[in-house]
Amino acid sequence: MLVFPSQESSFLYPGPVGNIEVLTTVPEKNPLSASVIICHPHPLYGGTMTNKVVSTLARAFHNLGLRTVRFNFRGVGKSAGTHDEGKGETADLLELAYWLQMLFPNDELWLAGFSFGGFVAASASTQLSIAQLISVAPQVSRFISPKLPPITCPWLIIQGEEDEVVSPQELYDWIDTLTLKPRLIRIPSAGHFFHGQLIRLRETLEQVFVAGSPSDDRL
Repeated sequence: MLVFPSQESSFLYPGPVGNIEVLTTVPEKNPLSASVIICHPHPLYGGTMTNKVVSTLARAFHNLGLRTVRFNFRGVGKSAGTHDEGKGETADLLELAYWLQMLFPNDELWLAGFSFGGFVAASASTQLSIAQLISVAPQVSRFISPKLPPITCPWLIIQGEEDEVVSPQELYDWIDTLTLKPRLIRIPSAGHFFHGQLIRLRETLEQVFVAGSPSDDRL
């Protein structure tokens, strides 16, 4: 069983259809006793594990004291396989989750994702014991499916109110239909890729999980 690297590392992990390219970081301290796997946006539109939003999430979680794991979806970078519309990507995420659970059986496992990656993380969360799910600008059209079971773990969604790719109103309307509703934080003036708002995105996450809940969910 591959051990978790003691410093920031990039390596290949054996997945269901071949190697998965992985990037990990280890915090100086681990106050939350948790690990997080972060999923990147759609690979057919340039999404990779080094996407700026994904990197910002990794920095925030690192600052919070979590081990972070990013990986390239199938056919991206050095990862084997081809794009699989979320199914194969979820299978690879589950493989990495099982690895972390074997290494750290007493620690929490968090999942996070941006855009298409938000759907992949949410899909995996219905098949695992997850302490926290974080979705940033998730593609809500992919959630509107009877095949995705209800998400029952603690769930935070961060959405830019000026998103030009994912309709904020469609997301808000969909959340209203859910019995188990996620916590929603809206960031005014933020587009899909959070241009000029990445620091705000990072600080929002850190404020939620360290300094306590923001006084207003519209930051």
